[in-house]
Amino acid sequence: MKKRMSLFKILLILVSFLFGNAFAQDNSIEHKIKAAYLYNFTKFITWPDGGKENFHLCILGEDPFGQIIDPIEKRWVKNKAIQLLRLKSLANVDQCQMVFFADPTQITNLPGILTVHSLPPLLTVGDGKKFTQQGGMIAFFLEKGKVKLFINVNAIKRNNLQISAKLLEVAQIIDGESND
Repeated sequence: MKKRMSLFKILLILVSFLFGNAFAQDNSIEHKIKAAYLYNFTKFITWPDGGKENFHLCILGEDPFGQIIDPIEKRWVKNKAIQLLRLKSLANVDQCQMVFFADPTQITNLPGILTVHSLPPLLTVGDGKKFTQQGGMIAFFLEKGKVKLFINVNAIKRNNLQISAKLLEVAQIIDGESND
């Protein structure tokens, strides 16, 4: 029993050392998983070539990821460097290829933003089934402590994006918007 407790303490110290900044900033493993998903969406979603030099992944609102998402800027998407943009408003959302809505309640304050066709092809990501029901494309949700996905296939198609069947296999599909 003492060996098990000592091993647990060593493991706790090691985890605290390795992830100290993440815990200090209240970033949970959930946010690390979501950040990894955001990067992987770039592999399983195809955007029409917009001629932009970089791929802009935008976080709209208060950033829940903090520094844990910053290493994504060392990655590339189809010969384009990924650049993070942290936006406080919709003013520059037209520069984005993907937008994570940090506060899902923003949807109700932004009528039509999720389905606006005047913007360039844009992948919208948020939290909760309601996000996809209101026109968002991909939403995270927790099920038995695991991060899962809702995908609104119709919204993705309307924005001229293509989604891989591999991504659809790991998600719950929502065919369109509803009000329930």
